[in-house]
Amino acid sequence: MSKLWGGRFQKETDRLVEDFHSSISFDARLYAQDIRGSMAHARMLGETGVIGREEAKILIEGLKELLHEIEAGKVEFEVGAEDIHMNVETLLTMKVGDVGKKLHTGRSRNDQVALDAKMFIKEELKNVLHLLLDLEKTILNLAEENLETVMPGYTHLQKAQPITLGHHLMAYFEMFRRDYGRFADTLKRADVMPLGSGALAGTTFPLNREMVREELDFAAITLNSLDGVSDRDYLLEFESSASILMMHFSRLCEEIILWASDEFSFVVLDDAYSTGSSIMPQKKNPDVAELIRGKTGRVYGNLMGSLAMLKSLPLAYNKDMQEDKEALFDTVDTVKKSLLTLTPMLGTMKVNKANMAQGAKGGFTNATDVADYLAKKQVPFREAHSIVGQLVFKCIEEGRVLEDLAIEEYRNYSTVFDEDIYEVIDIYECVEKRVLTGGPAPTTVAAHIDSGRTWLSNERL
Repeated sequence: MSKLWGGRFQKETDRLVEDFHSSISFDARLYAQDIRGSMAHARMLGETGVIGREEAKILIEGLKELLHEIEAGKVEFEVGAEDIHMNVETLLTMKVGDVGKKLHTGRSRNDQVALDAKMFIKEELKNVLHLLLDLEKTILNLAEENLETVMPGYTHLQKAQPITLGHHLMAYFEMFRRDYGRFADTLKRADVMPLGSGALAGTTFPLNREMVREELDFAAITLNSLDGVSDRDYLLEFESSASILMMHFSRLCEEIILWASDEFSFVVLDDAYSTGSSIMPQKKNPDVAELIRGKTGRVYGNLMGSLAMLKSLPLAYNKDMQEDKEALFDTVDTVKKSLLTLTPMLGTMKVNKANMAQGAKGGFTNATDVADYLAKKQVPFREAHSIVGQLVFKCIEEGRVLEDLAIEEYRNYSTVFDEDIYEVIDIYECVEKRVLTGGPAPTTVAAHIDSGRTWLSNERL
């Protein structure tokens, strides 16, 4: 087919080059944004007198019809038209005649693709933010149900101190709240309209960029035409924020995988979010959690690929930048699918409270409380630490726990021990007394959940 840019060329594009060069196989996804942007551009051209108002009306009506036809599956895009922008223009011209050739007046594919990408990412950022709020609500509900579900807290994957499942889950609430903030910040920087930047130097046509900005619902317009077509920071920010989010997903999923194992037996995943084995009939595998953990790597890869692609590019547009779309689309899809499966997986997960409590009672998770007990009785903490270490060693040697020791045995190591030590080392007391802001005491976590619900209600988009 004849190229819209083919005037100065004397030979046809090589078939291999045409296939290599074309992006319609993936950027067809931007058809709605491209048509909406073109409608706004056409309307502005008519209002400013760059083209006739009747011509603008014909273009807009033709674009509306084309949009309906695409959505109805009646349109087949051409590889020879290279990308979504030229496919739309070509199809429009076939529909409305020569007036279709006026659509591109005062516009370049360079600012057109920047516009489409920003419109796309704005929409998808809002979708991700909505899904994140749904996840946060699920976590708040689960945390509230488990305010007093005592479990072991870990460092180095070794039992450390008793906490509650509610406290543990609220750690992820805070992680995802920071993720929400990062995506919201990205949305602010993506909300700047580049159309009017032209190829790199604007245009001599009297375009009304503010009119287009208002119609397309952007907060501002770009102030430098070179930056307008060169900027892909908003995509990098999205992919960076997505990488951090997926890292948080992966950490949570790793814990769920461990907790669902027979060795832990802390949780049971719903059948709808598990799979079986082709050979072992007893298996119930946490495949959703494993897949999210695995897909984290592809999101990292998309970010690194985009950074590497952009790192040496001179201003303004370069064909290398066509490579940003597939990474962006894959990241968007991966993040959304992960959110759509992780949230209900958590919401349907059953908690084995008895096993969690039993787990908290092992591993001497109350040892720090014994050291604190001595320190509160004016024993220097470093000395208290040593005393408790010796007590733990004695228990390990004898196959006992701190609760088993008689008061006389305690006093063999320090005379300040008294009968109140048994209240101190009770697992539930260990948790309930940690009322400092940020601590695991049920009253503290309940206040944290309340503040989380207030934030959630204020952030509803």
